[in-house]
Amino acid sequence: MTTDLSASEQIALRGLLGAVNDDLGQLMDSVWERAAWAVPRSAFLPEHIYLGDDLEPCARSEAPESWLRAAYANDPVVTQINDGHDPGDGERWASSSASAPSIVFRMLRMLNVAPGHRVLEIGTGTGWNAGLLAHVVGSDNVTSLEVDAALASEARDRLRQAGMDVQVIAGDGAVGYATNAPYDRLVATCSVRSVPRQWVEQVKPGGVILTPWDSPWLCYGLLRLTVDDHGAASGRFAPHSAFMLMRNQRTDLRIFRDVVRDEHQPAESITRLSPWAVTHGDLDVRFAMGLQLRDVWWTWHDNPDLEGVASRLWIATTDGASWAAVDWDGASEDWFTVWQHGPRRLWAEVEAAHAWWARSDRPGPERFGLAVSPSGECAWLDHPGKPVPVAG
Repeated sequence: MTTDLSASEQIALRGLLGAVNDDLGQLMDSVWERAAWAVPRSAFLPEHIYLGDDLEPCARSEAPESWLRAAYANDPVVTQINDGHDPGDGERWASSSASAPSIVFRMLRMLNVAPGHRVLEIGTGTGWNAGLLAHVVGSDNVTSLEVDAALASEARDRLRQAGMDVQVIAGDGAVGYATNAPYDRLVATCSVRSVPRQWVEQVKPGGVILTPWDSPWLCYGLLRLTVDDHGAASGRFAPHSAFMLMRNQRTDLRIFRDVVRDEHQPAESITRLSPWAVTHGDLDVRFAMGLQLRDVWWTWHDNPDLEGVASRLWIATTDGASWAAVDWDGASEDWFTVWQHGPRRLWAEVEAAHAWWARSDRPGPERFGLAVSPSGECAWLDHPGKPVPVAG
């Protein structure tokens, strides 16, 4: 692809590549720097994007300076809201985005592709990542799956306009695309809570699967797996990244709609573990909590209309069967009131998970790994012979 960028866009792209280098802590590989110039991000963003916390619409034709500023910033750009449906006066939420360039190039470096490699991409989005891959491995070697048919069509058109005949398939990324298998590399641009079995089956022995990771507790980290000769895969996590969850692994839970009932009679106790210690700040502990509490999520309720309660942390299982609430009275720094209901005592599980992490010398994501086999998944610490304890 050859693209004639204006002088101002060339300056902006140089600035973006400098920001990416700073974020990566080293110079980009020359192959990807050449790809960034040949396949500019601005050529793959749609006419309408959404900016700021309120996801305000921004059209290139109406606000070109704001649009281009977003295109050449080292930040994600929301390209679709509410799965493409008009929210009207309702809540807006991001359903597709162009990832921050630094994480795009970080993942491409981790993927370690070479010319001629066959690559399956899960989550086409705008098509930019597929374009970068095609520039290096060849258009005929890239297959990209997008669950949203409209996004798939738009990305296919952009790639064709760029002279790249990438095969873009509208379909469920969780099942992969067996027609073009086996692949040397599989890369996902959405996060998963469990690695689909089909991904492992469709990658050659010695091939690599790279995917962002998510747990109900925290969306964070990258998982790089190597497939073996026996239908299994294993590899380590790395920090960095927070991606939207694969659509078929989403959960939509509300505390008062789906979990708590008036007739529930919770048990009361006291804890000295601060609820902020496991939900705020330190990403290392939150990542470790997510690996242990695989089906537990949390949400804060500040200033609830309850006497003596300044803030309340709610936690619950994704099936809604068990829940706990941890109350702060606004003054105490070393004790909190706990309420628990259901067959599992969730706050006791949280305390045990936090204690295990502390005893294990407070590991970060890079010390953890995951083994995937036909019988299931097992997270491990330092080596596969040291499994991570799973609550529940």
